[in-house]
Amino acid sequence: MKITETFLEGVLVIEPAVFGDHRGWFMETYSESKMKEFGQKLQFVQDNHSFSATKDTLRGLHYQLAPKAQTKLVRCTRGSIFDVAVDIRKGSPTFGKWFGIELTAENKKQLLVPKGFAHGFMTLTDDVEVQYKVDELYAPECDRGIRWNDPEINVEWPMDVTPVLSGKDEAAPLLKDAENNFTYGE
Repeated sequence: MKITETFLEGVLVIEPAVFGDHRGWFMETYSESKMKEFGQKLQFVQDNHSFSATKDTLRGLHYQLAPKAQTKLVRCTRGSIFDVAVDIRKGSPTFGKWFGIELTAENKKQLLVPKGFAHGFMTLTDDVEVQYKVDELYAPECDRGIRWNDPEINVEWPMDVTPVLSGKDEAAPLLKDAENNFTYGE
């Protein structure tokens, strides 16, 4: 397993080692000991699985407020996505900055999105499945979002059409107006 740090503190790209033979392949998708080497002490409590039928479906940018904030370990198990993490920790030197990466069923890469970051993805193909682990249960009362096309964040989504959005994502506020109780260093 190869773990690579990004310019956003705590956001990690994880590339599992894949072992294959004539029967197929095997990979380890999570290792507590390897994550501890990167300062991550995680206890996942819920696995989520989403399906998006059409290309250019955009989900996000989502997060949960503390004390129900979530760290997510995201992977695409069918099709491909452009996956994004946005630093929303007030006082952070990278506040409002984003990191994006293509996750595909073929490349098997994963993205670790820590607490204090908003997360979203856009499908690059039809029939996409995304699976992710979280270290806190879903709490609807803490569920929040930021507009996917906030000009201050300026995520460069790889599309040239209007994305397929939920009503919730269409109505999400800009980062400057979003409820947010994350502070850098806490």
